[in-house]
Amino acid sequence: MTEPSRPVNGAPDAHGHVPVMAARMYQLLEPALTRTDPAGTGAILIDGTLGAGGHAEYFLTRLPGLVVHGIDRDTNALDTARARLSPFGRRVVLHHARYDEIGEVAAATGVAGVDGILLDLGVSSMQLDQADRGFAYAVDAPLDMRMNADDSLTAADILNTYDHGSLARVLSEYGEERFAGKIASAILRAREQEPFTTSGRLVELLYATIPAATRRTGGHPAKRTFQALRIEVNRELDSLRAVVPDALGLLRVGGRLAVMSYQSLEDRIVKRDFARAVRNTTPAGLPIDLPDTAAEFVLVTRGAEQADEQQRRENPRSAPVRVRAIERIADGAMGGQK
Repeated sequence: MTEPSRPVNGAPDAHGHVPVMAARMYQLLEPALTRTDPAGTGAILIDGTLGAGGHAEYFLTRLPGLVVHGIDRDTNALDTARARLSPFGRRVVLHHARYDEIGEVAAATGVAGVDGILLDLGVSSMQLDQADRGFAYAVDAPLDMRMNADDSLTAADILNTYDHGSLARVLSEYGEERFAGKIASAILRAREQEPFTTSGRLVELLYATIPAATRRTGGHPAKRTFQALRIEVNRELDSLRAVVPDALGLLRVGGRLAVMSYQSLEDRIVKRDFARAVRNTTPAGLPIDLPDTAAEFVLVTRGAEQADEQQRRENPRSAPVRVRAIERIADGAMGGQK
């Protein structure tokens, strides 16, 4: 996820976006990328959510020996990143794929292990700013929300075809919307008159359905519903559940994985999988670790880190970010476990 802002030198950014918390992400991953050479020679970083290429550019500029494999499901993002990163030549390898296909991408390119992996989750500001994508509730646009235009399911399909129970589940589980049932009922009544095609009509329905007292104190009434629809369209949580174990399995000893989450559902999954990875499974009370029970990973961050106050002021879209990082400290059978 990227945000419109100013680069660190204060000059306007030619691509309109700079990465969230770039300096901090570099601090977290740089020790893993420079273990054998201060310039990062021989090190591989996978940017699993490449977006416009801001994070990748930050790392490549500072580590002249680093190779970055960038993955994104959005062809528009890949085109932007390709132009942005072209000065780095063969040090950049781009892949059109979902980030949960990280294992397949690595295998197809002969990469057996990597030194760093970065996952910047959620929707990018570049996608939010493209009105025809339908991610933003502030403008009336087609109800699309697909990060990969080749996927078949759109937000309009969900609104027009899901039954009441399925709609309510999506809104409640993925949007944590307390009025999920009430909203689902209103959607079913409205679509009997006319199918949903644009975001403006959905926003109007949400204003009419959510109680006024909640609208005054709970933020924009469309926020949770739009989040839920986007997650369902793109199967985001399914992808995240799949990618973390595979990403951990790709790390060399000393390698690090850093994940940036933007809502509580994502952060809970990352927290759970990291806790599992650092757990020692030797029964309590034994004087030594039993074979294959010692932890293979150690946490780099304590809890979830957040953007500092200055970045939040300058870049409001960074406000919800939660950062967690983990390091591999031993070989084992972690890779591929779900």
